[in-house]
Amino acid sequence: MAAGSPRSVTMSDVARRAGVSRTAVSFVLNDRPGAAIPDETRRRILAAIDELGYRPNAGARALAAQRSEWYGLITEIVTAPFAVDVIKGAQDRAWLDRKFLLIAASEGDRAQEAAALDKLLEQRVEGLLYATTWHRAVTLPKAAREVPTVLVNCYDAEGELPSVVPDEVGGGHRAARRLVEAGHERIGFINLDPDIPAALGRREGYERALREAGLPLDPSLVVSGHATADGGYTAACELLDRADRPTALFCGNDRMAMGAYDAIKERGLRIPDDVAVVGYDNQELIAAYLRPKLTTLALPFEAMGAKGVDMLAALAAGQSLDTPRVMVDCPLLERSSV
Repeated sequence: MAAGSPRSVTMSDVARRAGVSRTAVSFVLNDRPGAAIPDETRRRILAAIDELGYRPNAGARALAAQRSEWYGLITEIVTAPFAVDVIKGAQDRAWLDRKFLLIAASEGDRAQEAAALDKLLEQRVEGLLYATTWHRAVTLPKAAREVPTVLVNCYDAEGELPSVVPDEVGGGHRAARRLVEAGHERIGFINLDPDIPAALGRREGYERALREAGLPLDPSLVVSGHATADGGYTAACELLDRADRPTALFCGNDRMAMGAYDAIKERGLRIPDDVAVVGYDNQELIAAYLRPKLTTLALPFEAMGAKGVDMLAALAAGQSLDTPRVMVDCPLLERSSV
């Protein structure tokens, strides 16, 4: 027969072209151990597959084998600055096991999220990753429990699903300690909205570093910048207009650090000579292009994506996890603002 489109060619067509049984074709395609297929017959089958452009039916193979060689990734951050890092980390780790990712965008919409989950389960994915833009508690549909599921940059509000999150306390400690080591004793902290996990953790780390250095904790040096550049500017103005102004600012994200830069320069102060600044997140379009370049903590999205798949692979293999919530280190990226 003449070769049609790859989708129209069946295993029976391959068997007829090679002059063998359909079972023999199946044994070769699945590399079935113990199948006594002569080398010459195997070559004929492979040649027929190539000539006809045959592609195995992935859905049928997954149904028969109960495995699809796919992991599903549901995320609201496909268009966010860090999305590529999560996806790269996850896919690079998955490829070590010759697995691939099926990615579904939820954009934070609960109905779209549920539909994405159903579609991924229909594809018989071997496990699910669920990734969020910012660190917080989430509640997933019950269907997520049908396969191994790991949360990335978030955690299960019900405490049932394992997760991988950034070490917020460790990051806050590292940021404040860097300023202490630079000789600063009055360090202002421009925090995120105060009740979210990142704000709580980073403040805990900041206070721990001050205590370890024997420095007093002054609550009036902690101001919320609400995660925006304008908020960072307003908070920095408040701190810098004090008679006992701080000589360093730890900003809870890089956008607020960008606003703080404006407040510092408006007052004729120099960075880092008069006021040192440390940011958080390592948003490349901000941190590397401010002048001077911003010293900041990197949110480990690539590492979290990789660790999430690592945990998922263990669960899919029937293994237990040492800990249900893994924290990944936030490294300090030294530039020129301290």
